[in-house]
Amino acid sequence: MAISRVAQIETMIRRADRLIAQGTRTSARFTQWRLAIFLIGLVGTVTLYKLDWYHSGNLALGVFLAVFVTVAAYHNRVETRIHRLRQWKQIKLAHLARMALDWAAIAPRPGDVPKSHPYAADLDLFGTHSLTHLLDTTVSDHGRNRLHSWLLDQPPTPSHWHTRQSLVKELASRSLFRDRLALEGELTGDQEINGRRLAAVLEHPIGLPHIDTILVVQSLLALATISLALATMFGLLPGYWMFSFAAYVLIYFMTDQGEELLEHAVGLHHETERLATVLGYIERHTRRRDTALASAWTNLIGEAGPMLHLQQAARTLHAISIKAHPLVHLAVNALCPWDLWFTRRLIHIQHKIKNALPQWLDCLAEVEAASALATFAYLHPNYTWPGPLIAADEQNGTPPAFHADRLGHPLLPAKTRVTNDVHLKGLGSIHLITGSNMSGKSTFLRTIGVNLCLAQAGAPVCAHSFEWTWSRLACCIRVDDSLDAGLSFFYAEVKRLKTILDATKEIPAPPVLFLIDEIFKGTNNRERLIGSRAYITALSQGNGFGLVSTHDLELADLESAIPGLANAHFQETVSAGALDFDYRLRPGPCPTTNALRIMELEGLPISPAPHIRQNGPHG
Repeated sequence: MAISRVAQIETMIRRADRLIAQGTRTSARFTQWRLAIFLIGLVGTVTLYKLDWYHSGNLALGVFLAVFVTVAAYHNRVETRIHRLRQWKQIKLAHLARMALDWAAIAPRPGDVPKSHPYAADLDLFGTHSLTHLLDTTVSDHGRNRLHSWLLDQPPTPSHWHTRQSLVKELASRSLFRDRLALEGELTGDQEINGRRLAAVLEHPIGLPHIDTILVVQSLLALATISLALATMFGLLPGYWMFSFAAYVLIYFMTDQGEELLEHAVGLHHETERLATVLGYIERHTRRRDTALASAWTNLIGEAGPMLHLQQAARTLHAISIKAHPLVHLAVNALCPWDLWFTRRLIHIQHKIKNALPQWLDCLAEVEAASALATFAYLHPNYTWPGPLIAADEQNGTPPAFHADRLGHPLLPAKTRVTNDVHLKGLGSIHLITGSNMSGKSTFLRTIGVNLCLAQAGAPVCAHSFEWTWSRLACCIRVDDSLDAGLSFFYAEVKRLKTILDATKEIPAPPVLFLIDEIFKGTNNRERLIGSRAYITALSQGNGFGLVSTHDLELADLESAIPGLANAHFQETVSAGALDFDYRLRPGPCPTTNALRIMELEGLPISPAPHIRQNGPHG
């Protein structure tokens, strides 16, 4: 199915290329026609004027001008269509890049790893070549933040999750809607829609009481100034206009809102127009009330239409942005109270949509985040929609569990990806993973974590089957020392492990699914072995279950001491003088090690050098 999906998208790209080529040829013809119309009109009109046929010349000028404007309008429509097709093609090319994991062709999106998060850094959720780099197709900052929150704030409540997954499943089958949503957001600019800037303008207090009265006074003064100035020009009155204009200027400077409003308003009208376009597009597709999309938009269906309000706001902000052009700004305000008029309009708009805007942005964020996960589902039709098990409750005989067959890492290419099965059941259930260096232990732990993140976010997972109990995910896979905080690697690891252990002591909360890689790798062998035994034993007695990997084969005997612990391992084979890894999880402790073999293959000594006796000084 994945191959057919690639073929479908490539067919759409070829069709877009044909339409772009046709449009380019049509645009070239329009360019020639415009030049011909201009030259013919110029020569014809000038000739008629030279012959003193002024009426005919005026008529010809009007006709040629009308024809030129009509052709130019059609030409602009063709250019707009070509631009839309090129943007559409880029969206489809990005889809192919996501399927092929061609990271260079996927535009990176902003997002930083939250500090002290229990799994974000361990599972590569942010940054280049990360999960959000692959998933994020949002067009606004609110949509991006909502997608991030679905991945970071887990587990959700079951009701929210079911509503979310219903929306994702519905949008997964509506590829045209999703791509058009992205297209509408990208047509007028490359930057994402910044809802926070618009909210800042709408919340910006405008300290101008009695603005209606001031506007009437300024309008009368402007009208009086123009009338008196015209009377002075025709010699009817002396220069009385200077008095009314002086009063007008004085009131203008007393009521000027300054640069603060300008800083918020300049350029914001473009984002407001884009937001209006995107919201209007979604609104047009929520007419059917029996869909998950309509349910997500239900709070706005009864509104008077966010698109109209936002278009009014965009026009007002555009008018206020004239402040960015000082000469034009002064000239316009010298003739009429431009700033006052549009400041008054902004105040009215603030009252209209200030309270509604957060709701609009929230609904947009929900649809955008669901659309991003739906695109992921559409591009990976072989992935599985996961199903949560009944909430964990040991007393009712429904222990927490995690069952996945042929589980793979979605950030690894499908051709080289190796899948494994994993089954955990009951509190204290632990898989102790042993194996050689580079055998796949860390990747396997990340595979479980990333897929659990996707499942609890409402997305499909890279597996043949996937069932789990709502879980709090906690990882200790990637630990960095912190020079700023004065933490050594070992102490940072200890603090992370303490956080996981404390989480397993929270009994009323959902169980913890912990993923711990190379436990206590920051200390010596003897103390690591003692600490690991005690720590794993404590984990088995808490409100959690999960996997722990280690190089210490001596820990394998914990299987006889801890009822819920089972050994599993990865191993390698030596072929033609090189190590070969199959990345397959096998039961039992690892029977081989490879550290000395790797050292030998790289030319490092693996046995002590012979003792060389040094001669002492002669007596």
